[in-house]
Amino acid sequence: MSHHFRDIAARAVADGVIDAHEVLALRQLVWPDGVVSPDEAEAILVLNDHVREHTPEWTDFVVEAVGEFVINGCAPRGYVSADTADWLIARIDHDGRLDSMTELELIVRVLEKALNCPERLKAYALVQIERAVVFGSGPTRRHGALSAGSIGAAECALLRRMIFAGGGSGPAQVTRSEAEMLFRIKDATLDGDNAPCWERLFVQGVANFLQGWKRPEQLTRERAGQLESFMEDRTTNVGRFFGRMARTAPNGLQSGLRGTGFGRRGLGAHSVAEARADFEVTDSERLWLDTQIDADDTLDPLEQALLRFVMQDES
Repeated sequence: MSHHFRDIAARAVADGVIDAHEVLALRQLVWPDGVVSPDEAEAILVLNDHVREHTPEWTDFVVEAVGEFVINGCAPRGYVSADTADWLIARIDHDGRLDSMTELELIVRVLEKALNCPERLKAYALVQIERAVVFGSGPTRRHGALSAGSIGAAECALLRRMIFAGGGSGPAQVTRSEAEMLFRIKDATLDGDNAPCWERLFVQGVANFLQGWKRPEQLTRERAGQLESFMEDRTTNVGRFFGRMARTAPNGLQSGLRGTGFGRRGLGAHSVAEARADFEVTDSERLWLDTQIDADDTLDPLEQALLRFVMQDES
């Protein structure tokens, strides 16, 4: 780490201010080699703890630089390790909560950009939103515009980004725990001054869990590492393997891979059938939904909207 970096950091720690010119200087110091080291990521987060005003320039820098380290800091690139996820949570956690939108945006961006993340990283971020809504305090409530028991447009947008993020356990797919969280938030905000987009998010999120295509589990970081090592192997055995594939495929290697899940081809016939089957709400899913709705012995407007949506799609 350069003396110039330390000088900028020392000034920011002393007065709690870092201006756009200093952020630009830090970018130039951190990015020349295209790699963010563990020491640099740690130093940026230490500096973040002392910056009082998080300008857009500063937030973007923290999110991009630390996010690059978290996602691509170790092989295989794009897969966040359990140790790195634990480090990030421990580093930005303040007695179970986050202090700034910069820290929350950092996690959300990692979830969006990574190919896979430990589920606890998404769970930790979702807890921050739920607590802010229920208790009226947290990084999304800094300006005091909303009281406890209400949900704002910014919180809806963050929730949507997180539950549909590609790096979680169910990319573009709402999990059962996330659907139950949406029900808890719904119950806590029934009498609140909520953003108009909240009903849409609740209905779409729970319906996605009930009717969404249950995709195969994501490739784990360990399996991705094995495949990366295999693809980098240039031994004769690997060459023979691909050669046999090319010879046995009816129209060559690329043709043989079509419809098997490789590349960006459309769904095979069996996948379409699976998707259609998943779209139907099963008996166990109906039981789960009945349990959620019957929890308070009332059928509130959001639950009515959800039932209309599900029944319409099933008809």
